[in-house]
Amino acid sequence: MRHLTEYSDPSAIRALVAEIARISTRPARIMEVCGGQTHAIMRHALDTLLPAHVQLLHGPGCPVCVTPAAYLDHAIDIASRPDTVVTTFGDLLRVPSASRGDLFAAKARGADVRMVTSPLQALEFAAKHPDKQIVHLAIGFETTAPANAMLAYMANARGLANLSLLVSQFLVPPILRAICADPSTAPDAFLAAGHVCAITGSDPYQALARELNRPIAITGFEPADILLGVLDVLKLLEAGRAEMINAYPRIVHPQGNPEALRILDTVFEVADREWRGLGTVPMSGLDLRPEYGEFDAARRFSGIYSYCNNYSNCNNYTSSDCPAADVLLGKLQPNDCPHFGTRCTPDSPLGAPMVSPEGACAAFFLHRRR
Repeated sequence: MRHLTEYSDPSAIRALVAEIARISTRPARIMEVCGGQTHAIMRHALDTLLPAHVQLLHGPGCPVCVTPAAYLDHAIDIASRPDTVVTTFGDLLRVPSASRGDLFAAKARGADVRMVTSPLQALEFAAKHPDKQIVHLAIGFETTAPANAMLAYMANARGLANLSLLVSQFLVPPILRAICADPSTAPDAFLAAGHVCAITGSDPYQALARELNRPIAITGFEPADILLGVLDVLKLLEAGRAEMINAYPRIVHPQGNPEALRILDTVFEVADREWRGLGTVPMSGLDLRPEYGEFDAARRFSGIYSYCNNYSNCNNYTSSDCPAADVLLGKLQPNDCPHFGTRCTPDSPLGAPMVSPEGACAAFFLHRRR
């Protein structure tokens, strides 16, 4: 299978590992910011193939993990109302809210919560059920934002006044800046997610690497993809250069996806965003533009959670027993948490990183718990 088998070829992986060992002479802490890459690293044990002085850290690349608890409270509040349907991707169903359990439990209590595989399914629900309010939970990074933007765009074009979006969209570059604000814990280099950069393009990451004074490699998701990214940033570190290298050119192009960027700019604008456990990061998310304000579920549905400044003034629950913020910032490896695999498991999670299939704790539990 082209672009899979050759990037999983054992001989290619051995050659990359040998080259990494040959050129790397100094300690390096490299952070990937993508849950999919975290799982690939754990599944293939790539971190165990690297020299002992090269450490892989797992950043806040799981969108479900950084969605505020109060956002889930608001979603459950909306779903519990009569004649209202909430649509969501499946990995959000088990994430704990601040005070109302989770969406799965709300569904068991009778709330109309429906799992979808595309935001456009919410459009179909709205067209077929004009007597109901359809609310789509629009979360994620730059990868999901275009489809969510298209949902609002098409709802507007079709005059579907019974459809709205509860938005908690995040942007990757601002959180990298926030991570680097603390020099004592900031990583030495980053692996950027290929699917994010397929939307934004590689060009913005060149300026970002210079701004952060750290190498960045845009990488894919197969073992050789990730090791290529590691090799590239190590070469830059050895040379003392803060630059971006696109190690995923078969998918990522300099200008990204122009049509996706156009629909994003049409529907969304950059805004402050609350990150679960990390606080408010300035200009790190997307909100609906005023022209699309009528499709904003946070404004449409009144109540104690209604439009509370991106949830930063709401009760943003983080369990005192769950060091999720340290895990998301790469300060704590999941299996170093005292509750990992005992009090905290996928069946009984203390925090969001153990809930989502993309969460670092879930990845460690699945592939490394023994």
